[in-house]
Amino acid sequence: MKTSHIIIIIIVAVVGIGAMVSLMSESRSYGDFPTAALHQGKSYDIIGTLDTTKAIVYDAMVNPDEFSFWMYDDRGNHSKVIISKPKPQDFEKSTSVVISGHMEGDVFKGSKVLLKCPSKYQDQKKPEFEMGFDKLSHQ
Repeated sequence: MKTSHIIIIIIVAVVGIGAMVSLMSESRSYGDFPTAALHQGKSYDIIGTLDTTKAIVYDAMVNPDEFSFWMYDDRGNHSKVIISKPKPQDFEKSTSVVISGHMEGDVFKGSKVLLKCPSKYQDQKKPEFEMGFDKLSHQ
């Protein structure tokens, strides 16, 4: 084999290994609160719903970059969540919450929040047409 072929093979191998390592470090791990509690410090994305029976704590005068709330994960497990970001607008109206972060003790420390809010079209009826195409063609 020529030296140039060997160099090309080595370059392709290094680039391939680098791409695999990059993809593995960027991959997201979805989980629930018990899994995050077992792996303290490991980052997880947890899908769930806001517990509306407990208070959302946010005081912009004390700390504008932190708020806390309670939520249920998609398996029904309950935990307190502290987010290191300002509280999103209409947070209370969300139907689903995805938080990214890790567990510290019995509290989930989040760094990102994604909200699914109710659709503005959800309760609207579909329009009903009073005349069909056959009536339009006779006019």
